Amino acid sequence: MKIENSQFLSNLQVSGQLPVNKTIPRQQIGTGLSFQEVLSRTTEQNQVTELKFSKHAAGRLIERNIELSETQMERLQEGARNAGQKGIKDSLVIVDELAFIVNVPNKTVVTALDQTEARGNIFTNIDGAVIA
Repeated sequence: MKIENSQFLSNLQVSGQLPVNKTIPRQQIGTGLSFQEVLSRTTEQNQVTELKFSKHAAGRLIERNIELSETQMERLQEGARNAGQKGIKDSLVIVDELAFIVNVPNKTVVTALDQTEARGNIFTNIDGAVIA
């Protein structure tokens, strides 16, 4: 049933948000993106592209004299990206002798530990781990 040919008015027409005698333009079939293209773009947008470090994590890096090389940073980002693809929200990402807790939805490194600090530690409030 078309709105303009109906004897009843829609809520939008009554409230004045939609003209009574005007047709609503429809997207023409075949001119839009395919479902696969939309899904692909949405997935790419939701992936971790660049991590940020929380104030706490930045302080830990300085305090523990941890310096990340460009390669290690790329591996950390890739580990967070992989965690996100598996639906992990809070992940332990291990890069070489470094351990990072990453909040994947916020794309934020929450804390960082080196090998000496990580040894014997118990990691809580995570739902997955990635060795990158």
